[in-house]
Amino acid sequence: MKAKGVHYTYMNQHPISDYLALAKRLAREAGMFALSAQKNELRIEVKTNEFDLVTHVDKHNEEFIRNEVAKIYPEHSFLGEEDGASGDGEVKWIVDPIDGTINFAHGLPIWCVSIGIEIAGELACGAIYDPNRDEMFWCEKGNGAYLNEERIYVSQVTDATRSLLVTGFPYNINTNPNKSIERFAAFLERGILVRRLGSAAIDLCYVACGRFDGFFEGSLSPWDTAAGALLVREAGGVITGYEGNDHSIYDKPIIASNGKLHNFILEVVQSVR
Repeated sequence: MKAKGVHYTYMNQHPISDYLALAKRLAREAGMFALSAQKNELRIEVKTNEFDLVTHVDKHNEEFIRNEVAKIYPEHSFLGEEDGASGDGEVKWIVDPIDGTINFAHGLPIWCVSIGIEIAGELACGAIYDPNRDEMFWCEKGNGAYLNEERIYVSQVTDATRSLLVTGFPYNINTNPNKSIERFAAFLERGILVRRLGSAAIDLCYVACGRFDGFFEGSLSPWDTAAGALLVREAGGVITGYEGNDHSIYDKPIIASNGKLHNFILEVVQSVR
């Protein structure tokens, strides 16, 4: 792996603001298409099991974003939830065309389009668009996190008993991978309020802007966290794995917090072995 300073050199050679502007535009256009399509009859298919769904909108959005990026930056690589990886360029677009597909398919307005951009293995910028609330969350490494045009920051809550946390469960929760149920219960047993929205990207956005004080989930993919993880860090928050290790978007477990409650969340998560 290249030294961090080399990563910054690579990023300085790229028009990151142009990448970000394109990501914001494509996230918005894909989100508005999805919102319009939702009013009509959705075509829904089953993916890996009966609970893991995909709609024609997921597929349309990913193809749309991939094609639009390729028109302008044919040398860039791409990683999407539906069609996987393509290309080997230094710049990688990491896309979740609909994060919260089950919510989307059921008409529950908690879903978004997430686009993260990685340069030489380091997150550079990202955009997450929630068309239901017309909220565009975006960030650029070293330049802060924003909701629409307002800069955002994580909460300042220090008392866990006054906190509001959020978590998520995998589609195969019936097999209880990574003891997800026990970890969820461990917080409840301590009297901690925990929500479950069904969109990891939105969970991370809400930590970044202070609506939640922390988020934990045991089994995520890069497209779930690519934009949101950088957003939380740029908003002043902390991201680690379940062991307190530095978090990579290619790691499945994640804890994101306002920093002040991070050790508490880590302690509760680790209390379940």
